[in-house]
Amino acid sequence: MVLFLLSYIGGVLTILSPCILPVLPFVFAKADQPFRKTGLPILIGMALTFSLVSGLAVLGGSWASNANNWGRWVALILLTFFGLSLVFPQFFERFFEPFTRLGSRLTEGSSAKTQTFAKSLLIGAATGLLWAPCAGPILGLILTGAAAQGTPEKAVWFLFAYAFGAATSLAIALFAGGKFLATMKKSLKVERIIKMTLGIAVLLGVVAISFNWDRNVLTRISKVQTEEWENKLIDMFTPGSSSQNAMTSGQNNAHLEDPLAALTPSLSGATKWFNSSALSFDDLKGKVVLVDFWTYSCINCLRTLPYVKAWAEKYKDQGLVVIGVHTPEFAFEKDPTNVAKALQDLGITYPVAMDNDYAIWNTFENRYWPAHYFFDRNGKIRHHHFGEGGYDESEKVIQELLEENGKTVKDHMVQVQGQGVQASARFQDVQSPETYLGHARAQNFKLRPILKADREEKYQLLKNLELNEWTLGGSWLIDPEKATLMKAPGKLAFRFHARDLHLVLGPKDVGSSIRFRVTIDGKVPGARHGMDINENGEGVVNGNRLYQLIRQSDTEPIQDRTFEIEFLDPYVEAFAFTFG
Repeated sequence: MVLFLLSYIGGVLTILSPCILPVLPFVFAKADQPFRKTGLPILIGMALTFSLVSGLAVLGGSWASNANNWGRWVALILLTFFGLSLVFPQFFERFFEPFTRLGSRLTEGSSAKTQTFAKSLLIGAATGLLWAPCAGPILGLILTGAAAQGTPEKAVWFLFAYAFGAATSLAIALFAGGKFLATMKKSLKVERIIKMTLGIAVLLGVVAISFNWDRNVLTRISKVQTEEWENKLIDMFTPGSSSQNAMTSGQNNAHLEDPLAALTPSLSGATKWFNSSALSFDDLKGKVVLVDFWTYSCINCLRTLPYVKAWAEKYKDQGLVVIGVHTPEFAFEKDPTNVAKALQDLGITYPVAMDNDYAIWNTFENRYWPAHYFFDRNGKIRHHHFGEGGYDESEKVIQELLEENGKTVKDHMVQVQGQGVQASARFQDVQSPETYLGHARAQNFKLRPILKADREEKYQLLKNLELNEWTLGGSWLIDPEKATLMKAPGKLAFRFHARDLHLVLGPKDVGSSIRFRVTIDGKVPGARHGMDINENGEGVVNGNRLYQLIRQSDTEPIQDRTFEIEFLDPYVEAFAFTFG
């Protein structure tokens, strides 16, 4: 219910977003006519079509994406004729007279009111095919959660609530605008000017969407910061931070009085256990327990691991039990072989539950990676923390819970220095967000030709990227989760601002190796190379994991830089950029 409400409010806020601009001409083109006959059916058609098509894209895979592409072009043609009819009404009346007569015969017996409603509903349906809202935190929560948990059918209902919210705010604006235009229409001359203006606006909207300006430009122009409002709303309704991969310190509960204490979570439903037989909270009564939700390609999770491992080692003899719950974000993280290798590489020896079906995740009502839940000896949640940071506070909680259990503990904190990808981020310098390359969550892409979902396309690597834009060069196939290079060579570039740059990569074929070269601002990285490449920028993709490709010095000033990676062999899969 909470996510339904958040989805609706997120939709309401879209009227303040620049991504609504291309469809406004279609919605307001009949604002001078009665709202119930024209405006209302336009909004109904828009909301229904958007939620249906977006839902099918989540559920249906490539056939739905291709059908949506064809539907967009049909809608553009329809709305082009609609816009031209407003600008040149007399010409179109003569040109379409035969079709009008045929339509009159087909609809003989139906009222003019019914025909007007149907026409407006059709315009709304076409508009719904073209609407591409900016991906704010709430819409991201809908799509990311559904994709990650493997329950995309839930997203359809949330998308409808989102579309209904957008229709609500547009209805208010449309109703107010209609009153104004109705007053202006009292002059025939003014009425003609209004219709021509609306027609030109419709045609401009068609042009903008045809050239993909709604996706490539409007998401980057200055706008009211609805994202900040959405994040506050999410924090209001759900404890913790507002993003699934929580980078900085999440919201903490009042000290040892957790609002989640009423939860009765379970450890049952794991598809596999590592380093232990299956555990339950009944088995752990009398112990202090830390449950850590993580996934092995999540950079935020990796940066917390040195602390979790240190706590597990320091307090194991005093009765602390650490349990990792590995809940996958990407498909390759569901492979037990990959997880077993990650545990070995990361030196994790405490019990880890493989939560491929999100069974444990859902009993905790969790939404974040990483997430730490602290249980007392009676199995009650006493503290939680979402995201990175707050390590001293978390360790103090462990100490107090152990002391409640009659244990004597040293009050000094662990001293941890993470290495490589586990090194602490320089948050003050991170101005680039986690960026997904699969079309389900892609944003800030700059592609030529435009993004073609679920089919191989040869892209031209574009120059002069703005901050946080990315582009592709070569033959790539972009599916909902990732971009796959189909023919070598191929390139991927990103304009970023952070000390560290990571890229989640993997070979399409298990066991294969893919060579690559990295440059930064057109030069070999030299001393700025990450742990997975050498000074010349050379590296190999030999497994599904997060690769650290750029690591700048802590002493040098951080500035906007262009990262470029060239793959020399085909069939590499690129999932997401992360920064630190």
